[in-house]
Amino acid sequence: MQRSFFLPVLTLVIALVFAVKLVQLQLVNTFYSSLSQNNAVVERALYPERGFIYDRNGALLVTNKPSYDLMVIPENLTEFDTLELLHLIQLGKDEFENRLRKAKKYSRKLPTTIVSALSQETHAVLQEKIWKHQGFYLQKKSVRDYRKPIAANVLGYVSEVNNNDLKKDPYYQKGELIGRQGIEKYYEKYLRGIKGKEFLQKDKFNRIIGSYEGGSFDVPPIQANDIILTLDETLQEYGEHLMQNKRGGIVALEPSSGEILALVSAPSYDPAILVGRKRSANYRELSLDTLAKPLFDRGLQAQYAPGSPFKVLNALIALQEDVLNPKTQFRCNKGHFYARGAFMECHCPLRTKNNLTQAIYKSCNSYFSKTYKGIIEAFDTPQEGIERWKKHLQSFGLGNYLGYDLAVGKPGYIPGADYYNRAYGEKGWKAPTIISNAIGQGEILTTPIQMANFTAAIANRGYYVKPHFMKEIRGDSEMGKYEKKQTTIDSVHFETVVDGMHKVVEYGTARIARIKGIEVCGKTGTVENFMLLNGKKQQLTDHSMFIAFAPKENPQIALAVFVENGYWGARWAAPIASLMIEKYLNKEVKRRWLENRIVNGSLLEEYNKPFSGKPFKINQ
Repeated sequence: MQRSFFLPVLTLVIALVFAVKLVQLQLVNTFYSSLSQNNAVVERALYPERGFIYDRNGALLVTNKPSYDLMVIPENLTEFDTLELLHLIQLGKDEFENRLRKAKKYSRKLPTTIVSALSQETHAVLQEKIWKHQGFYLQKKSVRDYRKPIAANVLGYVSEVNNNDLKKDPYYQKGELIGRQGIEKYYEKYLRGIKGKEFLQKDKFNRIIGSYEGGSFDVPPIQANDIILTLDETLQEYGEHLMQNKRGGIVALEPSSGEILALVSAPSYDPAILVGRKRSANYRELSLDTLAKPLFDRGLQAQYAPGSPFKVLNALIALQEDVLNPKTQFRCNKGHFYARGAFMECHCPLRTKNNLTQAIYKSCNSYFSKTYKGIIEAFDTPQEGIERWKKHLQSFGLGNYLGYDLAVGKPGYIPGADYYNRAYGEKGWKAPTIISNAIGQGEILTTPIQMANFTAAIANRGYYVKPHFMKEIRGDSEMGKYEKKQTTIDSVHFETVVDGMHKVVEYGTARIARIKGIEVCGKTGTVENFMLLNGKKQQLTDHSMFIAFAPKENPQIALAVFVENGYWGARWAAPIASLMIEKYLNKEVKRRWLENRIVNGSLLEEYNKPFSGKPFKINQ
């Protein structure tokens, strides 16, 4: 054989040997299956400890603590003192017999959980007396230990697998735990590790007498991965502190990386209450609260009209489409703009003339109404105009699910030509018909994380990185690589808008958000809040909205704050955002007067008011 063919032939022979051995082990060899069917041998799972979860700075968010389950193998049962056992495990007779019937129905040979998460005291007593109850044994597991009562909406929880889980994934067996929500669910395969197995020898009386063949056939478990999140524990905790007695959300991002620094949904709950035997009862109580909705992640799932912060996007689109330039001025015509019977109020003094920067920091409705009208009318038909407008907005991540690494979310909504053609007919609408889009009202819907994301894109002068919670999975070098997504707006157009947002905070509608030594850029929003009552559109108390980033140059944080029924942007959302920025950048808050006002402030009285509607109007 020629030397050039020797190495390829040798490689092929070795590969064939491996392939034959794999087929023999997996398809032909019945050793493990015969072991499980051998009445003298018991197979038990060996569980790896679930992976730890850390914040971006190494603070431990989630660890484990020992727990014990009472297990039963029905075929090994002998007569036992039922009353004594029921007294020890604090379970009613009917419930115990029901669980035992289900265990027998599931399998007479395989173990089933009778009682999970026994207390340390119960375990200690059972450990001494379990020998009197043949067929039962104690199985050690670990359950989650949430170190602080924060970030429940991000971390999620674990619970026992159900029948659907067992059908979907044969890896699991009855009584095992699985991630249910949040990070625990999304990264389940990393956090669970891979369980092993041990084989135990039984005697002729079905009693376990030790390991089978000295444990030579046991398979050790594979260690789970630890996870490092992008969250900043201190900032997350502070955000939840500020949002107590309020409903809404805070989403804070690092603009350059898309890393989510904080995701606050209020009201929330302590994730520790979904651990242990009371988990089901506590979950039921949370799910039945249909008013406060503590299980509803407002940062990812709530869809609101964006209000006035949306004006900065219309400004960027108009600049890109040459509808206006930074010096373009519009006069406020009698301080209002009419469209299909709606009244759009403008708070600028009568006959004010504003350029773009002034219009942003004064939040001039008239200016942006004319700007939006110019965008739609810059094309041959309004259909072409609105589709171009929609395409620009989609480049900022609006109207689509952003794809962050949690299993919940909503896409928001950006209306296009099809929507208005269905509503009014192809020739039944023009720019004035849909003028409410100019100020972020109308049919537009966004989620707080989408608003934080487009704020980050403005801070970056034209690009964003997909928002995400995962910074590192230990042992997986491929995680944490995310590409930049460019918007359709040229970078040259952003400086005017950024300058206007800076002036919003310096001497515009958000002066409350000023921080000594930090250049903050922001935009307030007073978002109209409607509901249908008896078929009529009624207006409720407005929502408070604020987007911001800081510092102006080389921004380190971008965020969106939304407070339901918070009246106007500068009342609640702007000061909350300002305090979050100060806490993150300076590591401490010196404006204690403002912090105390927000922490001690409550909107519970507003939420408990009986409904009283008022005629709707388009406001600032």
